[in-house]
Amino acid sequence: MFRILTINPGSTSTKIALFEDENCVMREEIYHKPEELGQYNRIVEQYPLRRDAVLRFLENNGIALSSLSAVVGRGGLMRPVESGTYVVNQKMLEDLMAPKEREHASNLGALIAYEIAQKAGVPAFVVDPVCVDEFDDIARISGLPEIERKSLSHALNLKATGRRAAKDLGKSYQELNLVIVHMGGGISVSAHRKGRMVDVNQALDGTGPFSPERAGGLPVGDVIRMCYSVPPYDKTRYTYEEMITKITRKGGLLAHLGTNDAREVEKRIAQGDEHARLVYEAMAYQIAKEIGAMATVLKGEVDAIVLTGGLARSDMLVGWIKERVGWIAPVLVYPGEDEMLAMAQGALRVLRGEERAKEY
Repeated sequence: MFRILTINPGSTSTKIALFEDENCVMREEIYHKPEELGQYNRIVEQYPLRRDAVLRFLENNGIALSSLSAVVGRGGLMRPVESGTYVVNQKMLEDLMAPKEREHASNLGALIAYEIAQKAGVPAFVVDPVCVDEFDDIARISGLPEIERKSLSHALNLKATGRRAAKDLGKSYQELNLVIVHMGGGISVSAHRKGRMVDVNQALDGTGPFSPERAGGLPVGDVIRMCYSVPPYDKTRYTYEEMITKITRKGGLLAHLGTNDAREVEKRIAQGDEHARLVYEAMAYQIAKEIGAMATVLKGEVDAIVLTGGLARSDMLVGWIKERVGWIAPVLVYPGEDEMLAMAQGALRVLRGEERAKEY
């Protein structure tokens, strides 16, 4: 039996789970308040906060480091790689810690996993990091030759949920065309053709729907005018870092409603807040529009639309999306995510000798 600790830092929470082979024997999701995370200018500065949360989980539950077989962290924003399980090495750590244009909480997964694994004397892995790239060349072209569309997404959960949906449909993942949507702090809407994720919106600071805390696709001319304080935005003054933070960590529901918690938004709607309802439904509207776009990538040959992630627990949000896309294909809903199990399974395949770990 292998004991595997999995660590998944998300935009608003840190998920931790302990597996004995494929069986999850313990898990916890630690939520971080906006004001708690807002004190940090860079994601990497959250490292001690997130690491200490994991160490408290181990201590509070009496989990000895010596009992672990491996530690798996969510893969972050590295250079593009093929799908698979990767050993955390120094090059990966350096790339994740280096200042970069884009940052995401998933960058911390490998860092935390490596430190704990070093103490335990076991390997540290990442599985299907957010930089998994299976794009067709045509999907990379933007309207400016200087700017290439990039594959950055919730690849781990998108892939895992695709396999789960295929099993429920009685087929293999490689046989199906699927539009799969991860709905969490960020939202990834992806097109999967016969086992490859051939297109996805750039869910951190690119295109697609706004999310609980990301701005999503914006009118680019207005963004330029805001950056340069040109009318009608001449009263705004933002540094580069402030603008990046504004669109990646302080946009979406948080910008409109002052909260990134969908449960709080739905509570307000139930109390008659029409503005909250409009903004929340607008998020569903934009998700549905992106699903329609991905259906065209698959030339309308869509076996199923799959909704997953924390927001898939919302009957209200899911209902609005179904109203707009149900005519395209059957809609399957898997609330939450399979990310923790997918991480453990990736490590297990290596520990059991079923596949070789890849080097970054």
